Amino acid sequence: MTEAEETTQTTPSPSEAVEQAEQENPAPAAEAVAPPPEAPPEAPPEEVESPEEELARLRQELEEAKAQAAEYLDGWQRARAEFANYKKRQAAEREELIQTANATLLSRLLPVLDDFERAFATLPQGLQALTWIEGILLIQRKLQMILEAEGVKPIEVKPGDPFDPLYHEAVTYEESEAFDEGQIIGEVQKGYRLKDRVLRPALVRVAKAKPRLAEEAGTTDSSDETS
Repeated sequence: MTEAEETTQTTPSPSEAVEQAEQENPAPAAEAVAPPPEAPPEAPPEEVESPEEELARLRQELEEAKAQAAEYLDGWQRARAEFANYKKRQAAEREELIQTANATLLSRLLPVLDDFERAFATLPQGLQALTWIEGILLIQRKLQMILEAEGVKPIEVKPGDPFDPLYHEAVTYEESEAFDEGQIIGEVQKGYRLKDRVLRPALVRVAKAKPRLAEEAGTTDSSDETS
């Protein structure tokens, strides 16, 4: 065989070359294509309210808003009233505390005023015109004015007044023909009050009824003898 024939037998044709290349290098498989997503279902169409239904709904919402506003207003008024009462209680307690403290101090000044009154009650007539006596009278008057400015006033007591345990304190119970039982005979020590509060009760002498046992016994004996 010649060289030309050997070359013709070993060289493949173009088509054979292509088939041989495809067999040696196969083409990659096509990737799987995902199916397109399904569309969401369409929502049903909303119902359209009629004018009458819309008006009824608005009226109901208005009534509910009015009821809620009334509830809020009632709660606010109640809280305001409670706070006002709290402030009044605090003011009353503060005033009571001040009055108690003042009463303690003022009650300690009353014996000083008593000493002034007892001293001037026993002062000889010839010494009343002296200058230093007048100075002491001014001091007594200033003390009385201070007590009056703080609301301290004497408890008025007159002979014959009925005994009142709220304002009077009995020192003695005496038999008296001039006064009925339970009446005041006289005042021993002046009492004072601080506004509506008794600072110190007045010390008084009170009349009591006479025992009538002897008279009744005598009347009984005479009636028995007559019978």
